[in-house]
Amino acid sequence: MPRTAIRAGSKVMVQALQAAPAARKPAVAKRPPARRARVRPASPAAAARWSSGVAAGPGGVLRYRLYKPPGARRTERLPLLVMLHGCVQDAEAFAISTAMNRVAARERFLVLYPEQDRLSNLQGCWNWYDTRAGRAQREADTINAAIEQVCLTQPVDAARIALAGLSAGASMAALLAVRHPARCRALVMHSGIAPGVAHSSATALSAMRGHRSALSLIAPAEGARLPALLVIQGSADSVVAPGNGALAARLWADQAGALPGAPRTVQRGARYAATVTDYRAQGRLVATLCVVSGLGHAWSGGAAHRTFSDPKGPDASRMVWAFAERQFASAA
Repeated sequence: MPRTAIRAGSKVMVQALQAAPAARKPAVAKRPPARRARVRPASPAAAARWSSGVAAGPGGVLRYRLYKPPGARRTERLPLLVMLHGCVQDAEAFAISTAMNRVAARERFLVLYPEQDRLSNLQGCWNWYDTRAGRAQREADTINAAIEQVCLTQPVDAARIALAGLSAGASMAALLAVRHPARCRALVMHSGIAPGVAHSSATALSAMRGHRSALSLIAPAEGARLPALLVIQGSADSVVAPGNGALAARLWADQAGALPGAPRTVQRGARYAATVTDYRAQGRLVATLCVVSGLGHAWSGGAAHRTFSDPKGPDASRMVWAFAERQFASAA
């Protein structure tokens, strides 16, 4: 990812955190002038596969987009992947940059893209850090309400749900998994910060710079087992300090008493190399840390010429689905 884009991304996230209190004032909640990407259906059939919806929860009303693979029937039950975008993105832009709908069409699963309202955060960031005031928890619970609504109205197999997110979306996905651990079988954090590391805008900024740690995660419900975690982190990320990826994996592993295995290096073709470490407890995979060498604050293997997307990295979208599929199979 170009250095100018990385610097811009860091500035955007800082502005989002500093502007969080003002986000509650509708008078100043204007959408940025930047042109929004659009997923334009090529036919009526394609339009039916890319739909809009609204759900209500403790955090208010939440818009979302839903992708259904071709030929999906109401009589079958398909896996569901929930994708949470990063700052200055929306559902459509995230779908384009990750190309996750292509994977969904090939592998036959639904993709839910919840979308942050600019009245809740001027930069479109999820307020993952605001746990002290309770806003983060309310947003997580509202996303959970949207998932529940889609499960009731669409051909979803509720036993095969996975969460994934980028940056602020990764942090919110992790908080959702901790608050509702039975909701999903797999969680993927791409360039995010673990729950419990920050609890306000000031501590979030400190965490982004790598100046904070945590002794443990926010405790999940008593007796609940957290879903398996995949962390994807760029070694050259100047927005979210790379150490946050290792911290998230360690905190997740500590929750289950898992120990790290020997790191291994993986590289395919001319893409960036990655160092992968698995954490296991009694043979069960608890967490996997994937550090991508040279990757900045961007979706690894994403579409070219998109914000927060780097086509030179390993294909994170394929990694997300492969990881989720393995967890579905092991649970079954």
